[in-house]
Amino acid sequence: MDLQSLKNRFSIIGNTPSLNHALNTAEQVAATDLTVLIVGESGVGKEVFSQIIHSLSARKHNPFIAVNCGAIPEGTIDSELFGHEKGSFTGAVDSRKGYFETVNGGTIFLDEIGEMPLGTQARLLRVLETGEFIRVGSSKVQKTDVRVIAATNRELMEFTQKGKFREDLYYRLNTVPIRVPSLRDRKEDIPLLFRKFVVDFAEKYKTKPIFLDEEARGLLTTYSWPGNVRELKNIAEQISVLSTTDQINGQILAGFLPQVTKHNMPMVTGAPVGEFANEREILYKLFFDMKKDVNELKKMFFEILQNPSIAGQSGNFTRESIMNELKEDLLQNNIQHSSITAPNNASNPIAPVHISNPQPIINSQPLIIDNDMQGHYEVEESLNIMDKEKELILKALKKHRGRRKDAATDLGISERTLYRKIKEYNIEE
Repeated sequence: MDLQSLKNRFSIIGNTPSLNHALNTAEQVAATDLTVLIVGESGVGKEVFSQIIHSLSARKHNPFIAVNCGAIPEGTIDSELFGHEKGSFTGAVDSRKGYFETVNGGTIFLDEIGEMPLGTQARLLRVLETGEFIRVGSSKVQKTDVRVIAATNRELMEFTQKGKFREDLYYRLNTVPIRVPSLRDRKEDIPLLFRKFVVDFAEKYKTKPIFLDEEARGLLTTYSWPGNVRELKNIAEQISVLSTTDQINGQILAGFLPQVTKHNMPMVTGAPVGEFANEREILYKLFFDMKKDVNELKKMFFEILQNPSIAGQSGNFTRESIMNELKEDLLQNNIQHSSITAPNNASNPIAPVHISNPQPIINSQPLIIDNDMQGHYEVEESLNIMDKEKELILKALKKHRGRRKDAATDLGISERTLYRKIKEYNIEE
C-alpha cells in the first residue's frame, strides 16, 4: 500500500518527513510479529498507529484491544490483564479471564506502559519471552499468542535509571521503536488539520465552516499546542460552536487559545504533570510564605540595629540578647539562606550587622552563631522537592491517623498516587 492510500484509509493528514517516516515504519513492521514501542507526547495519535499495525498484519481478523495502564488501579491491573480465580481476593466471586486470554491470536495495545507497576511488569516480561501467564490465585500455567504494542509519553530509559521501570522489559518492548512527532514539529500540517476539523464540525452541527484570515493562521501555527492534535481538534470544535461569525481573525482566535501565565517562580525541569502539579503548587506556596516571613524578620532586625532608640523603647536590648533572639527566630521560621557578618566592637553594643540577600540552597547545614560574632555564618535549609513531599505525606497520615483516603483528599492527590509515594519513600505507617 502506498503512503497516500494509507493516510486516506486512516484519515491521517500531513506530509512532514518525520510523520511519513513513522508511517513507513508502522507499515513495514505490521507484517511481522515483532513487539513495537510507540513513543510520543500526549495527544499525538499513538493509538492510531497501533490500529494501523494491527489492520495491516496477519492478525487483522482476530481481536484487538486497547488498555490504558494508567487508568487501572494498581491492585486490580494483574487481574485485568491475566485474569483471576474465584476467591483469589476479596470480591472475586467468580473466575475471570484476562485480556491476554480473551485476545489470544490478536493484538493488545498497552497505552501509558510507563505507569504499569513493577510487579505487573515482571508478569508481562514472562508473556513476551515465553508466551506463558498465570491467573491471579492460580498455579496453572497457561499459554497465549498475543502481539504486544506498547505506547508511552514518558522517557522510559530515564524511568529505568530511577528504578521505576524494568530495564529488561524496556529492551524487550523496544524491539521496533516508532516516534510520533508532536504538532509543533509539524507546523505546516496545522492549517490542514484545522481545516479538516472545522469542515467536519460544520457538517455535524449544521453550520457554515469558519475561515481564518492571515493573522489568525499565523497565530495558529506559532502557538505551541502542548495538547497536540487533540487540543487542536478541541479548539476547532469550540470555535465552530461558539463563534458568532464565520470569519475568524487573530483577536477572535486568541480568545479561544489558553492564556499562558508567566510566574516568577522556580521551575522544576522534568517534573511530571497531572497529579504532581497540585503537590508542587503546595510546596511553592510553602516556600514563598517562608520567604515572606524571613523578609519581615530581616527588616525588623535591620531597623533595630540602625536605630538603637527603638531597642531602648522595647526593653533592655544588648548585642547578645538580639543575636540570641535572632537565632531563635531563624530556627522557628526555617530561614532559607543568609550570611551574617559583624565586627567585634565591644564599645558599641548595637553594632551594625550586614545580612546578605538569600542565595540558592543546595545542602542543609546547622545554624552556628558564635558569642563573639566573628567571621562568616550561614543558615541553610534543604529545598529538595522530594524531602518536602515526604514531609507533607507524613503530616497528612499523622493528622488522619493513617487513613490513606482522608490523607490523599487532604493532599489533593488520588489514593493510588498516595499509595505509590508511600512505597517510593519507604514510609512506615
